[in-house]
Amino acid sequence: MIKEHRIALFACRASEEFAKKVVAELEASRTEEEDHYRLGDLVVTPFSDGEFQPAYAESVRGATVFIIQSTFPPSDNLMELLLAIDAAKRASADKVIAVIPYFGWARQDRKDRPRVSIGAKLVANLLKSAGADRVMTCDLHADQIQGFFDFPVDHLYSSKVFIPYIKSLNIENLAIAAPDMGGAKRANSYAKALGCPVVICHKTREKANRVSSITAIGEIEGKNIIIVDDMIDTAGTLAKAAEVLMEKGAASVSACATHGILSGAAFENINNSPLKQVLITDTIPLTTDPSKDTSKIKVISMTGVFARIIRKIYYYEPISSEFVH
Repeated sequence: MIKEHRIALFACRASEEFAKKVVAELEASRTEEEDHYRLGDLVVTPFSDGEFQPAYAESVRGATVFIIQSTFPPSDNLMELLLAIDAAKRASADKVIAVIPYFGWARQDRKDRPRVSIGAKLVANLLKSAGADRVMTCDLHADQIQGFFDFPVDHLYSSKVFIPYIKSLNIENLAIAAPDMGGAKRANSYAKALGCPVVICHKTREKANRVSSITAIGEIEGKNIIIVDDMIDTAGTLAKAAEVLMEKGAASVSACATHGILSGAAFENINNSPLKQVLITDTIPLTTDPSKDTSKIKVISMTGVFARIIRKIYYYEPISSEFVH
C-alpha cells in the first residue's frame, strides 16, 4: 500500500456519533502495516450572537483530512462544515475531503417553477469555495447532482446494506414499491436484486410536503410490499402510499429509506399508518426525544460502508465495486 500523506479524521457536531462508529470500523479492520485510526480534536466555539468558530486542536499540516458532517437542518450544520473545511485549508492540509452522509438541499436540483434557486448547485459551489477537494455522500435525491461539482464525488448507495438485510428476512410474496414516479429506477434496481415484482405509485401534490392523491400500478394483491425511497421527511407520502396499497389488497406494507429526516408530524404519520416497519440508516441521527414513538423504526448502519470507502480513497484503491444501486 502506498501512503503519501497521513490521514486525519474529524467530525462536526451533528455527526459526531456517526464519525465515532466510522473510526471504530476503520480501527477494527486495520492491518499491522497501518497506523491506528482515531477521531481528531475539532473544537467549535459558540458566540452569544449565534456565530460559532471551528478550530483544530492539533496539526493537520500535510494531512489528508476527512471531515464528517451531514447537512440536515438547521443550516448551521452546513455552515459549520464549510468553516471546518476552510480552517483545514488555512492550516495547510494537503487534501480536504468532505464526508456528507446526508447532502442537504438536494431536493432543489432544478428550476421546477419560475424565480427559484437551485440550492444543490449553490451548496456544491460553496463547498468548492471553502476548499473541499472531494465529496463523499450517500443516496443523493437526484444522481445528476454529481454533475454540479467540479471535483470528484463518491456517491454511495444504501442498497449495500438494505438489500442484504431484506434478503435475510426471507419474506414470501415480496414486492418492491416506488412511492412516486421519480423513485421508479431505484425500486426497479431493488426488485431486480431481490428477484421480485415492482409496484409504482403516482402522486399529485397540493404543495410541498402535502400529497393530494396517490394511485398504485402493479401486482399488489397478497403481496408483502416494501416501499423504497431516498428520504422520509414528514412521512405524508409514505403513509398515504401504505394506505392505498393496503386498500388494494397488500398483505403488509413496510418501508426503507436512506435518510430519516422525520420532520413535522413524521412520527405521528408513521405510527398512525398501516406501515409494519420503517427501515432507515444512521446518516441522520434518530431522535432520542422520549415523546417521539420510534417503535416502528429500525436503524441500519452505513458506517461500515463509509469506513471502507474512506480507507480505499486514502490508499488510492479502486472503489467501483461499491457503486451498486
